[in-house]
Amino acid sequence: MARKYFSGPDIWGGLECSFNRVKDRYMDQLSYCGHYPRAVADIDRIAALGIKVMRYPVIWERLHPQPGHTIDWSTVDSPLNALRQHGITPIAGLVHHGSGPRYADILSTSFPAALAGFAAKAAERFPWIDHYTPVNEPLTTARFSGLYGLWFPHRRSDHAFAHALLNQMKAVVLSMQEIRKVNPAAKLVQTEDLAKVYSTAHLQYQAEFENHRRWLTCDLLCGMVDRDHPLWDYLIHSGITEDHLKFFIDNPCPPDIVGVDYYATSERYLDEDMEKYPVHTHGSNHFENYADVEAIRVRHGEVSGFGVLLQECWHRYELPIAVTEVHINCDADNQIRWFAEIRNTCSSLVEQGVDIRGVTAWALFGAYGWNQLLTKPHGEYEAGVFDMRAGEPVPTPLAEYLVRLSKDPGYIHPAEDGNGWWQREDRFFFDREEELALGDTSPGGCSLRGDNA
Repeated sequence: MARKYFSGPDIWGGLECSFNRVKDRYMDQLSYCGHYPRAVADIDRIAALGIKVMRYPVIWERLHPQPGHTIDWSTVDSPLNALRQHGITPIAGLVHHGSGPRYADILSTSFPAALAGFAAKAAERFPWIDHYTPVNEPLTTARFSGLYGLWFPHRRSDHAFAHALLNQMKAVVLSMQEIRKVNPAAKLVQTEDLAKVYSTAHLQYQAEFENHRRWLTCDLLCGMVDRDHPLWDYLIHSGITEDHLKFFIDNPCPPDIVGVDYYATSERYLDEDMEKYPVHTHGSNHFENYADVEAIRVRHGEVSGFGVLLQECWHRYELPIAVTEVHINCDADNQIRWFAEIRNTCSSLVEQGVDIRGVTAWALFGAYGWNQLLTKPHGEYEAGVFDMRAGEPVPTPLAEYLVRLSKDPGYIHPAEDGNGWWQREDRFFFDREEELALGDTSPGGCSLRGDNA
């Protein structure tokens, strides 16, 4: 069974390569999956999938942990050259949920220039690489390290969050300036979670704030954060100077490709009636407490979903887009359905004039410990395109699906005839009768309120 015609973005690939720090310990996803000694063989496996663009880590903290030491490029030379030999375009990622090496951590004033220095050396080493992500998901990293205290430096304040974010964003700008001295044609692929927040009427103020905040990564790069920006005063009150903000206005560095990452947990719902939800969903904004749950599990009545969010991104920036992470932790049929749904949505939007360049099969060799938000080493394993539980990469049905798509872009997998769990009625916290009994009304006229991750 195949479509007669398919007009859509290319299929990209990526490795879950987080290199985050918890207290004094660095967590290395690629070490957990055993990629380093297999690197060239892994690239051969990836090439066999038919992927033509690959997000590949060139991690600063791992390659240059000590100042003044010679950078050891040996572990990235071979796989990057293997990508080149296979005709696969690499997107070099320099920091992936990292807080920097010990000599230039994410809150230090030395962080931006130090990363830019490493970026310059990477560009000199690999002058043929022309796509870079100097910092992956800087807003997410700033939240986890500066606002929630989960990752180093384990802070919990708006001041730390704002400084962590601005340091990372300045590092992106300075890094691209250095890279372009070597390769003027180098392109910035800036990734960020394509998140959105919904809420009860009472918590609409919090949802509105978070929905302004979700755009800060690209707003800063595009020079859009001026005195008229909704979060200008918030950043100033959080300790960011006007000169620091003016740096981005004077040095715009708009992404050549806006990379959006989307998960089943990316859309959130806030509800002050916390007793209706599990304890682990309970949180606070320092003014009041509420549950923060996955919006996909709530009948909140607002227009939502991946396609809606992608169009919002397009209309805000009118820049080329790539979906830079597509992954879901579940059985093979649901993984195929999830990827197909994202890809088919992108294809539909391309036909409407949205410039979408790629859809990325993420976590090719799976991921470890995201169930505990990378706060402990190793952790629960979730398979990706390959399954590592046997100690070596074993192709999953998702791998077979990608191979078929590379040969026949219109191919429809039999699993697409069924509904994913995110489309079924049993995904909701409450059935309709229970919602009516609760008697609450959301802004969209629905009877239920909150959601968290």
